Amino acid sequence: MIDTKQYVVKQIEERDIRFLRLWFVDVFGNLKNIAITPSDIDTAFAEGIGFDGSQIAGLAPLNESDILAHPDASTFQALPWRPRNNGVARMFCDLRTPDGAPLCADSRRILVEVLKKAASMGYSVNVGTAVEYFCFKSAEAPEPIDCGGYFDLAPLDDAADLRRETVLTLEQMGVSVEYSHHESSPAQQEIDLRYSDALSAADAVVTARHVVKEAAYAHGMHASFMPKPLEDHPGSAMHVHQSLFDDDGNAFFDANDPQGWGLSAAGKSYIAGLLKYAPEFALVTNQYVNSYKRFVPGMGAPMHVSWGHANRSVMVRVPGYKPGKESSMRVEIRSVDSAANPYLTLAVTIAAGLKGIEEGLTLGAPVTENLFALSDDRISDSGLAPLPRDLSRAVDAFEASELMREVLGSTVHDYLVRAKRAEWEAYRAHVTSWEIDRYLAAL
Repeated sequence: MIDTKQYVVKQIEERDIRFLRLWFVDVFGNLKNIAITPSDIDTAFAEGIGFDGSQIAGLAPLNESDILAHPDASTFQALPWRPRNNGVARMFCDLRTPDGAPLCADSRRILVEVLKKAASMGYSVNVGTAVEYFCFKSAEAPEPIDCGGYFDLAPLDDAADLRRETVLTLEQMGVSVEYSHHESSPAQQEIDLRYSDALSAADAVVTARHVVKEAAYAHGMHASFMPKPLEDHPGSAMHVHQSLFDDDGNAFFDANDPQGWGLSAAGKSYIAGLLKYAPEFALVTNQYVNSYKRFVPGMGAPMHVSWGHANRSVMVRVPGYKPGKESSMRVEIRSVDSAANPYLTLAVTIAAGLKGIEEGLTLGAPVTENLFALSDDRISDSGLAPLPRDLSRAVDAFEASELMREVLGSTVHDYLVRAKRAEWEAYRAHVTSWEIDRYLAAL
């Protein structure tokens, strides 16, 4: 077996790497880094690189601010957009306290703990993501670079070359891309990352966001993962595809499902868990005031706790492209937005599904109608519960959730409650241009 650390040292020498960027994220999923030179690589692997954790959102209080970043050698990749001579590479890091204990607020560690729980139940977890974003002319205003729509080509699609460059860069960094295309809104793009183990999938999302922004910046554009930047057009989601595998194969698949859904008992309970705990994990999957601007009629985002087959109006969809094919059986969570912390998002959704299996939850009948076309009365009669309609209600459900506190730990749970309540109060006190236009002259 190859010693991964020795492989990194060899790559540094052979590829003329002069800077190593140690990557990690804050509690909200924003990418942070420390740059070291090759002379410090042995120290980084053996002891970690110290930094002030109190300066990073949610990581540590001022009186416990000494944090160490320990690079994960298996994530070493050169940054293709940097010079080949005097090159730059990156590694993701695990965060620890000075006594060597894992940092409780490390998003990557939180996901790892959930994956350990899955392994203890006999499962490994595969994840694929569909990452959506916008390309604007600048960061000053949301001015689209084109007027294209779903699957359009040039001249309506003005970002085809930019997407191609982005995809090629991701492939050079070991991130496999399945599809890319123009999305439904003007200047909106989608890159679908091929499925992998859950931790690698979360790393891939962080990498993809950074590559997207770097590529756009190099072309004089601004790429944004803001969930809803254009008022009259659908916002950006991050559809998350999940499947569990055990010793017998895809644990979600059952060709002899008596209900004809192709789902195993575990698959049904997993979906039921996602539905039961959806209001409680919404604060993680949709963490900003702006996130909830997607959840309005006519904008293509699911508004109710619901599931179905090949039905894009529901929250949890079982794709039906290849019925009867075991390896294709999976669930797609459609409520997650483009700005979510991928580590925490996978942690809370996988934990919810596993909880459904543990509790033996029963899955109700799938929704077969287009929920977007139904009246409020019809939906009310169906008994479907709404997803939180704003950040305040999401905070309330999250704060009361025992599962969220168990998965995230009290430190992260309490921090998110405080931070997001403060965000809501700041938003609630802000007088918007909509209010000025509507009320100033009339009242």
